[in-house]
Amino acid sequence: MNTWLVIHAAVTWCLVGLIWTVQVVHYPLLKNIGPERFAAYHKRHIALIRWVVGPLMLAEVGSAGWLLLLGGLSWLFGISLIALALIWISTACVQIPLHQKLTQGHDPVIIDRLVSTNGWRTLAWTVRGLCLAMLLIQKTH
Repeated sequence: MNTWLVIHAAVTWCLVGLIWTVQVVHYPLLKNIGPERFAAYHKRHIALIRWVVGPLMLAEVGSAGWLLLLGGLSWLFGISLIALALIWISTACVQIPLHQKLTQGHDPVIIDRLVSTNGWRTLAWTVRGLCLAMLLIQKTH
């Protein structure tokens, strides 16, 4: 189980770093793309980012499922699973629809909403990462 926990934590921490970069750097900079270039830029962003985020999110949920099947994990893992569910719900119900609206063009209000709602995903992934780090510490000591 420790090998799978290390894999799961590593994938989660890749996503923690990625979401913080997106939250602090990438999404706020969307406002700086001029309206005349925004649609093409955003379309390219979506096409490229899915190849980074998609496999990592699938690896994260897959390894979480495998760990759940193996059993024997603590309440920290339970909290991390709740956060994972919230991340997937937010991605499907909030972030993807906001990105779909941005395919129509530059909209500062939608960009602000994307940044503010993504803050919750950033928090959830950070909580996941911390829970898994604490779990790894417990399992190795």
